[in-house]
Amino acid sequence: MLVLPAHDALLPRAMTVQRAIKETADTFTLDLDPGADGFAFAPGQFNMITAFGVGESAISISGSPHKPSVLTHTIRAVGGVTRALQQLKKGDAVGIRGPYGAAWPMAKARGHDVIIVTGGIGLAPLRPAILDILDDRAAFGKVCLAYGARAPREILFPKQLATWRGRVDVDVEITVDRGDVDWRGDIGVVTKLLGRFEVTPQNTVALLCGPEVMMRFAARDLVHLGVPADQVYLSMERNMKCAVGSCGHCQLGPTFICKNGPVYTYPQMAPLMAVREL
Repeated sequence: MLVLPAHDALLPRAMTVQRAIKETADTFTLDLDPGADGFAFAPGQFNMITAFGVGESAISISGSPHKPSVLTHTIRAVGGVTRALQQLKKGDAVGIRGPYGAAWPMAKARGHDVIIVTGGIGLAPLRPAILDILDDRAAFGKVCLAYGARAPREILFPKQLATWRGRVDVDVEITVDRGDVDWRGDIGVVTKLLGRFEVTPQNTVALLCGPEVMMRFAARDLVHLGVPADQVYLSMERNMKCAVGSCGHCQLGPTFICKNGPVYTYPQMAPLMAVREL
């Protein structure tokens, strides 16, 4: 479902930073004050964030959809705009356009088992969906989270993951590519965790976000385990610049990620992900 912003699509709203949190060496979270009206969004949607005087960048919303008084984005500093955002402190201003894009299928997932597969900062776009599920836990079947990071020090939201892992109604499995002397968990690709989940495949909805190679193999393995292909959803965040389909930067084959995505079903993406250099 495409949810369009109520205001001018190209006019940013000024918001102030409530809190800036360092997550990992190159990843940080900004909690923004949206003002008295709050900020409504659906899990999986994104905003265009402006670093004034530098530019803007497409960033998925990573906070709870049930807390409209705080707008949260978790950001990896990889370019000029995101590095400028990384320098912001409490009281500084940013511009926000949005929310944009297709959301995770939360209504469809109700009454189903849910498998969430993610890697690295891909956990941030999925956190609103996880929080939405936990806010109404009884409405869903079994809930399973498979998360992979490159190294223990790069695990995102470690305290929140520990809290979720401690719940009896959520199955959380974590793996890293490279362990260290203190790591006692799994080592290897995130797809190795999928076989541990005891779900009813035909009644399962899967939500995937992370590197495309991870999503491609995870989606393939989930379908092999019996999850219907059209119940596997992927978040594709590619080169989004304008968020309204005007610039063409995010075009992937026949689709514009910013307008038609970023959430797609696996059958929609599988043919495109198989084309080299597309």
